[in-house]
Amino acid sequence: MFEAPYPPYDPQDKSRDSGSYETVVKRWPVIITNLIDHVHRLIHDLTMESQALANSGSTDPAIQLKIEEGKGIIAKASHLKYRMARDQELEMIPEDVEFYVHEYNSELEKLSQAGKNTWFTAPWLYAECYLYRLFRSYFKQSTLWTDFDPFYAKKEETFRSSVTAIHQIATTMHELETEKDKLVDDPDKLSVLFKEMVQMCLWCVLTHDLSLLTHLTPSDIEHLQTVGREAQQARKEFILKDDQDAVWEYIKGLEPQAGTVARCDFVLDNVLISWKLFTDLVFADFLVTHTPYFSQVVFHPKLFPWFVSDVTPTDFYKTIESLLSPIFFNATMETTPESAHHLKEMVERWRRYLEQGIFRLSTAVEDGHKKAQFWTGPWPYWYMEDRANSLWRFLAESGLVIFKGDLKYVLLTGDVKWPATTPFATALGRPLAGSFPLLSLRTNKADVVVGISQGVADKLDEKDKGWRVNGKYALVSFLPKDRRE
Repeated sequence: MFEAPYPPYDPQDKSRDSGSYETVVKRWPVIITNLIDHVHRLIHDLTMESQALANSGSTDPAIQLKIEEGKGIIAKASHLKYRMARDQELEMIPEDVEFYVHEYNSELEKLSQAGKNTWFTAPWLYAECYLYRLFRSYFKQSTLWTDFDPFYAKKEETFRSSVTAIHQIATTMHELETEKDKLVDDPDKLSVLFKEMVQMCLWCVLTHDLSLLTHLTPSDIEHLQTVGREAQQARKEFILKDDQDAVWEYIKGLEPQAGTVARCDFVLDNVLISWKLFTDLVFADFLVTHTPYFSQVVFHPKLFPWFVSDVTPTDFYKTIESLLSPIFFNATMETTPESAHHLKEMVERWRRYLEQGIFRLSTAVEDGHKKAQFWTGPWPYWYMEDRANSLWRFLAESGLVIFKGDLKYVLLTGDVKWPATTPFATALGRPLAGSFPLLSLRTNKADVVVGISQGVADKLDEKDKGWRVNGKYALVSFLPKDRRE
């Protein structure tokens, strides 16, 4: 079993702009408080409903049970917040008939033996995974809250706010459709479009900067080869490791044989930051609709609410439904009947792709539920072969596996104090490195960074102390599959 030669980042390290320290002190308490407030508001609504029933001379025992269970969940979350603020020990995950109880508690026992089992001493990566698994136990142990997502309302709210960007991208994709035949036979144009898609996925969280995709109209395809490259060059200084050319050269070498499936896998990031899932779907649509290299995309969600906003199967399907709903988004001056039609046209294509198996959730493949469990485990991804062998073998059959987001990068590299010059392959560890062709798209919001020169790291340390965590910089890291037996 691979073991990193460096320790994890210390949550108590105040000597620099530490993402892990900020998480324990500020971010986790806010997340717990928001959960408590949300459940409290729902209990208030249920109480009003119960009183109205009582005034009419009737009762509903289920409402009263849900109120009492909700109060119990609030009590547990409040107790957790109290213990966290006082750096008390992480408590064992209760047996809740959900997976990985033993695995989390075994890891916690090891930390206890090492004297690192309190909120300010436990490794950040384990502690944050533990936190969401503990949240899951609160709801799983109830009768009427068992499938409740305490973060869904926020996901939906932020998704609605992206109406303008979503409609403009839909129009862009509509216009691309008219050039489909020409694009398939022109790798140079496809290369520029591919890089625009990559950078859309990198930077959409920060800006909704539609300059990333607004030059994709048919009449501007030639122009894009100049303007797009200039825009990409302007953003290049913020991409500290840039393997876009390497991954595109690899993709061009994929020549699917007739009757075979060339598959791309997306390990999904979050849906909270407005349109991130939407941009993943756009990217996947581009790969299977406008390039000759892929014929299927498999999306890998989480099985329960995770890190506030990671995509669950429910989120995925509700996103499709919401995009097709004529009343989900509020109309704005920037939306038009034409753009609404373009959106409907595009999302109906996605729905057909789901029906035809061109788009699939990993939970729908053979033994998919068991495969998906690994994504909510407490380990770095280098444990995949050992802990989730069927998932590891499944990904080994993929033409490309795309890991989206900062958390995925941390899980890939283990959140340990790798020197910045460490090769990406070394940080992935064996046997993960080279098991399948892997592309990581990450804006920096956590401490660990690998694959860059010492000179770049030193320069950034001088001019921007928070460069590892402030989201201004990005890493595009690619590693092809080994030719191992």
